[in-house]
Amino acid sequence: MMSRAQVALFQISMILMTATGALFAWMKYFMKSDDPFAVVNHPMQPWMLAAHVVIAPLSLFAIGWIFGPHIAPGLANRKAPKRKSGVWSFAFIAPMVFSGYLLQVATGDAARKAMAVTHWIASAFFVVAYAAHALTKKPSS
Repeated sequence: MMSRAQVALFQISMILMTATGALFAWMKYFMKSDDPFAVVNHPMQPWMLAAHVVIAPLSLFAIGWIFGPHIAPGLANRKAPKRKSGVWSFAFIAPMVFSGYLLQVATGDAARKAMAVTHWIASAFFVVAYAAHALTKKPSS
């Protein structure tokens, strides 16, 4: 059983990570600056990336904090309600985290592109699976 503090930290960190990541991606890939010499497409683009990177350790802490009381028992109990969406969410955590970390340290263009695509895909699948997990009601006993 998760405490209210665990639930709150996890929910808030996931919302912030999703919002900053989505806004950064929108600014980087879908907006275009009028200035042909601009290095960013929107003035807030660097701030969104910085916020996303700074919030990431908080999110990882939250995942670690709920692992013992929530994730591990859910993985072990094959009859746990909402197990399927929980397993799908959990499956995308490692690729999402590692690709995000490697995206920051990769120096080659091909490696950065591969990490960006991996991070986009893993993050999108995680967000969808986690939203399904969080928003689905438990079956009544």
